[in-house]
Amino acid sequence: MGKKKNRVFFILIFVLFSCIDKDVYQGETTTDKSQTYVKYLYPYGDEVQNVIAEISLKTEDESDLEEIVVEIPPLKYNKSWLFMLTQDDFAHSTYSTTWAAINGRPISNTYFYNSEQLFVGDLPPDVFSLNRTLGSTDGTGKEIRFSFTATVAPEMSWMNSEAEVQKGFTGNNYRFYRLSGLTWNNLSEMLAYGVGIAFHDVKTEAVNLQDSIVKHYELSQQILLDKLSGRGCKTLAEPNGNKTYVRAAIDYPPIQIMTAQNVGGAEFELRRLFPFKVDSDLRKGLVHRGFYDSPLDVIPQIETRLIQTKEEREAVHVGVHNTTADFAYFLLWLNNRYGKDGDDSVWFPSLEEYYEYNYYRMHATIEKEVNGNMVTLRISLPSEQYFYYPSVTVNLSGIKEEQIKSVTSGNEVTGLSYADYGDGLMINIDCRRFLVEHATHFVEKYESSLSSSDKRDAAYFTNMLKEAPEKFQLLERIK
Repeated sequence: MGKKKNRVFFILIFVLFSCIDKDVYQGETTTDKSQTYVKYLYPYGDEVQNVIAEISLKTEDESDLEEIVVEIPPLKYNKSWLFMLTQDDFAHSTYSTTWAAINGRPISNTYFYNSEQLFVGDLPPDVFSLNRTLGSTDGTGKEIRFSFTATVAPEMSWMNSEAEVQKGFTGNNYRFYRLSGLTWNNLSEMLAYGVGIAFHDVKTEAVNLQDSIVKHYELSQQILLDKLSGRGCKTLAEPNGNKTYVRAAIDYPPIQIMTAQNVGGAEFELRRLFPFKVDSDLRKGLVHRGFYDSPLDVIPQIETRLIQTKEEREAVHVGVHNTTADFAYFLLWLNNRYGKDGDDSVWFPSLEEYYEYNYYRMHATIEKEVNGNMVTLRISLPSEQYFYYPSVTVNLSGIKEEQIKSVTSGNEVTGLSYADYGDGLMINIDCRRFLVEHATHFVEKYESSLSSSDKRDAAYFTNMLKEAPEKFQLLERIK
């Protein structure tokens, strides 16, 4: 009965949003029409590595502090199940539908658009909005938007394309036709919101020659590093069921995690991911994903898993190609049912973010020091090549928020939140080196545009910061 109700609920959402008038979208235009779109890139190549995070908790008294047990849970924010999404074939809709739906941007039933057009509000005539962002919370009330994995094709010249911008022109809609794939500008904007990347097809006709594919991984990697401010790729989304790509990835050290939809021979172990049973760092692992004829077909996969205890729940990992409005409605359903507007049980990261988090869980060391009514934790997070998510959840048993007078951290911790969880306390830490600068970029973007979506983004990224003068100053600027 539960599955049937969910499918009916989803269909009702689909019908409701299919009937929305095209002018429901209120616009995302900048106030200064003379402005030119400028690509923004976080300084990925200078991200912190092998961080040691220090956190100190001052309590009301000294009772039982030695008994506190500290651990990193299987899923970030103590979520009870894992959903992941990889979008293949470098699809233009990765930006204008999937990313757009998650981040409260306009969606078209027919056309596509690009970052330069979005910047000035030059959009297809049929755009509409879901009127919200989609995500979960970090367990303390802060929004964490859904993320996913976008495949990239660095060797393809069409990635250098720039959009034609003709705001107000209605003679035709050619500029909103689908491009061959993602552009560098579109990809750069998605990365700023936490989207992960993966290799897929490479530019070689010798798709069954392992050495050729390795060579093109190397060529593609160098282009990525040059184009994306030092951002490298450690993930493969296997194309077309071709296991030569997997063999090449095993021989190419930077690729650390892979995903595929079929086994393809006894030499490969296609791992079905049960997050609460994972007992390795998954390095060079090949994890399962599924492709479905319709987003409606994903709902039974979710509901079947959620019948199980969390220890027995297999991750739901979905592969897609082009996405249309019906997939945006599915993401809305996921948000309303299991995300921040539902029971808040799902963690929805990119594959590389999940991989890094699990790697830290397997390899981190935590030292605890008690001095009177002060507990100090030193959390060592050893990194591998192309790690960009130095962020973990830490659980402390036997202590509650009401016992804490203050929480402080070293300069290496840029984002921090905490709240009661179970019989203890959960602490979320983020050690990205340029998190303040990142938030400042979005605040400045809002100050320039004064658009509601830019204000929402500015608040979102600023709220990631720990409580500090820099955060309070930024919040004042977006009131």
